[in-house]
Amino acid sequence: MVQDNKATLTYTQLLKEDLGIFRLVPEDGVIPDYKPGQFLTIGMPVPGEDNKIVRRAYSIASHPENKKFFEFVIRWVRKPFPGRLTTELFNAKEGSEVSWIKPTGHLTINNELPDGEPDTRRIVCIGGGTGLAPFVSYAQHLHDIGDKREIIVLHGASYVDELSYKQLLTDLENESIDKGTDKWNFKYRAAISRPQEWFNRAWTGQTGRVEQFLRSKAGEKSPLEELVGEPITKDNTMFYICGWQGTIDGTMDYLQNKDFVTERKKRPDGSYEVKFESYG
Repeated sequence: MVQDNKATLTYTQLLKEDLGIFRLVPEDGVIPDYKPGQFLTIGMPVPGEDNKIVRRAYSIASHPENKKFFEFVIRWVRKPFPGRLTTELFNAKEGSEVSWIKPTGHLTINNELPDGEPDTRRIVCIGGGTGLAPFVSYAQHLHDIGDKREIIVLHGASYVDELSYKQLLTDLENESIDKGTDKWNFKYRAAISRPQEWFNRAWTGQTGRVEQFLRSKAGEKSPLEELVGEPITKDNTMFYICGWQGTIDGTMDYLQNKDFVTERKKRPDGSYEVKFESYG
């Protein structure tokens, strides 16, 4: 039987009218243990449906070492029909009551290879839109535990004001530059898919969909390979992907040609190089 817990909405920040950051604090003040990359199921009553509780799952953007709150970056679904839960959430006030079900989910970080040896491959995270959330959790967690692996977060969005954690991730990269990659090895890059639109006129970074970081012209390195300074292979890189199915498919079109396989189709020896989670 599903066990609902109570929480309070303690913080809201609208990045734009349909994109926001939200924080929840459990009624008893206790953040349970969970793994970076997992999601929380949130519920709210819908007045137009006799206060029926509607639940939806959202990736947790905060990290397990943060015992103060759960944080999420959520888009207000408005087309083709208004989202039942997101409409209530975006109209809620700080102090509103929200229900939640304990964290779960499989998009977690690999720390061991099938033979039990430590997984020392670089970690490349590809997030489309709000699919960035689990990788914000990854980055903060790996930073706090002093992980020495190379970590790269790639984020794709339509508009620059949708780069929801740009400052936090930029700060983490600057710390890597200041301290040295032998202590904290982190890089962050973003891609804007609609550079021709007026709102994005000042953007000078990567353009196109986020998976463009993996693609190269004949005889050239991909933007990702330029960033890491070597070819990307299944022996040196582990990919984590989250976003719309188009982001998953676009990334896998490239990776499958490089002999990467997913967790869902792992080899007989249990090895694989890609974990993904799609939300549409």
